[in-house]
Amino acid sequence: MALSTSSLLFSHLSIPKTPKPPRLLFKTHNPTLSLRLRCSSSTATPASTSFDLRSYWTSLISVIESELDDALTVQYPENMYEAMRYSVFCGGAKRAPPIMCIASCELFGTPRAAALPTAAALEFVHAASHVHDDLPCMDAAPLRRGRPSTHAQYGVDVALLVGDALFPLGYNHVIAKTPPDLVPRDALVSVLNEIARTVGCTGMAAGQLLDLTGAAASGEVEVLQVLEKKFGALAECSAVCGGMLAGAGEEDQAALREYGRTVGVLYELVDDVLMESNGQAGKMRSNVSVVRTLGMERALELVEQLRDKAKNGLQRFGDQYGDRVLPLYSFVDYAVERGFVVEGGVEAGSMAAAAASSAAASS
Repeated sequence: MALSTSSLLFSHLSIPKTPKPPRLLFKTHNPTLSLRLRCSSSTATPASTSFDLRSYWTSLISVIESELDDALTVQYPENMYEAMRYSVFCGGAKRAPPIMCIASCELFGTPRAAALPTAAALEFVHAASHVHDDLPCMDAAPLRRGRPSTHAQYGVDVALLVGDALFPLGYNHVIAKTPPDLVPRDALVSVLNEIARTVGCTGMAAGQLLDLTGAAASGEVEVLQVLEKKFGALAECSAVCGGMLAGAGEEDQAALREYGRTVGVLYELVDDVLMESNGQAGKMRSNVSVVRTLGMERALELVEQLRDKAKNGLQRFGDQYGDRVLPLYSFVDYAVERGFVVEGGVEAGSMAAAAASSAAASS
């Protein structure tokens, strides 16, 4: 199925082909593979302050786990809630959407407490999308992060309902738990509208449909548009929701949208390069492979160009907010280099003390 090259959404990611400059090597957490990327002419991450993304990320995970745990307690019907917890709490969950949301909120000097309920909601949406994507009628994935996917563990019928239940749980949590003294009501309405747009027929649902119909195999415009909708939409939502909660203006929101969308596509594109380089044929039935559609050389060009695009879009925030932009810059490098392995998704009850300590330190 061919897609129009005049697509409004795709125009944000339109990337020209460029001459081939000298290559650089970047190490990933996989010791058997390095990404061969080109030299970049973009502005590098500001170096005025040493920023440790790994420490920032791991300190936030404990807080997010506690928020998720409080929002998702087992009640009647117990088997439904147990399956929901199984889907949300699993080893290897990086919690990238909620962390990006919190980082965007803190960029404007707003306390992270304002963003935590929305951050949890984004993780519920993320988990629900995985549950549905893994179903036999979708990507047909028997495993998720090294263990049986939800439908393989609990059955297709329960998995379908789990996904359906996680989406509204996120909306309810935003409304019930966002501190009214930190976030005005109209900002909550904007956040809920943004999440609804993201999961619907203009975002993730459309991306999954286009993937199933094989649109990604048509060409560069088409494969990048599938990546943008299926994966970039949630990252865009995560970045802009943090800004909305902090009262960001329209121009800043637009910049966060473009940044998040670009990072989401970049991350999946690097995953594609890594999988194809290791001889894996993609993710189950998924047809989204830039490498198979465009070739490894063009895929690597796109990786570097998207990296430049994401960083250049953050310069306005560096000028305004200084070192508070460093987490967002570092996410871009992590999307490409994977310099460390993030461990998450542990049952949150055992992490309550660490979460309380971290929350107190940031208040």
